[in-house]
Amino acid sequence: MNSIAPAPAELPAWLPKHAQLYLRHVEDGIPIRELARAEGCAASTILRRVRRIEARRDDPLVDEALERLGRAAGSDAANPSIAPGPTVLQKDTPMTAAFRPSETPANEEQLRRETRRILRRLSEPGALLIVGREMDKAVVLRGTVRTAVLERAVAQAFALKDWIEVAHEGRVTSYKITHAGRAALKRVLEEEAAARGETAANPFAAQHGEFAQETRADTDGHQRRVRANLAESPLAVLARRRDKQGRPFLSADLVAAGERLREDFELAQMGPRVGQNWERFLTGGGGRGQYRPELAMGGGSDTARERVALALRDLGPGLGDMALRCCCFLEGLETAEKRLGWSARSGKIVLRIALQRLKRHYEETYGGASPMIG
Repeated sequence: MNSIAPAPAELPAWLPKHAQLYLRHVEDGIPIRELARAEGCAASTILRRVRRIEARRDDPLVDEALERLGRAAGSDAANPSIAPGPTVLQKDTPMTAAFRPSETPANEEQLRRETRRILRRLSEPGALLIVGREMDKAVVLRGTVRTAVLERAVAQAFALKDWIEVAHEGRVTSYKITHAGRAALKRVLEEEAAARGETAANPFAAQHGEFAQETRADTDGHQRRVRANLAESPLAVLARRRDKQGRPFLSADLVAAGERLREDFELAQMGPRVGQNWERFLTGGGGRGQYRPELAMGGGSDTARERVALALRDLGPGLGDMALRCCCFLEGLETAEKRLGWSARSGKIVLRIALQRLKRHYEETYGGASPMIG
């Protein structure tokens, strides 16, 4: 058998692949090795996917969704040779349970319609999705305020797609949005923006960024609004944090100094070949501060390369390490701390001191004015 039969028509199109494999194995009785041959991977890979879903059945919504999907798919798929007989309703047959809309899985159109509305509400600070055993619908609460109501089937689909996870379980279960849920929301918003012609259609790249409109000055000094990725630089992440007094952790002038260093760094690296070795400016790199232009084989700007070397030389060991890694290499604070062997949460303090020193360097060297590009 070279391939397995296509998924039953009862399974919705939004169902994740690993959940489909789980249902084919558990409900249809297809062996793990047969599924592995059909998928072109090792049996251990399929087994891990199946176990991953099985471990998530402690989640009430995931368990309900798999149980109902299994009933829908198992009755026909497990016995394909047996034709379903006519359903006979007896007049005096007692009803054991009332029909609820959540018995029917969410369809693709319903899920697409609710994704933007519900995930946007769940992205608000303190928002939780609440669902109970006897509740036909789920609600989104922010504190004590109800901000949205959704079908239980849609909540089950969110849980299966790993867009929400259990925050607290009791008489009612509360869920919070996951990183995958936030990424899904970004994809939806990017697709809508592309449909309006505001951006190019690139939803999967947009899910890794945090885009916002910013006002920046162009080369002529005119202010214009641009769409910037706030998550591209570790400086932007720190700039959004605030201290106990509500002040930004990094002021605008410190962020500008870091971006200025990065701009020179990028200009120095421009060209078909990048041969500049910036590692010698790092601690333990050897020959620290002994920049030799004849070793630069990149096609970038020599003046920009000189400005970077002069700034790092002025910062010195430690401060130069953090500035180069976070501003130029775009390394996260945790990564830089591990590579330098520093204690946790010490990098942001050192980085702020480095940016203060870098700002002073630019003011003393260039009088606060930006040098000409190149």
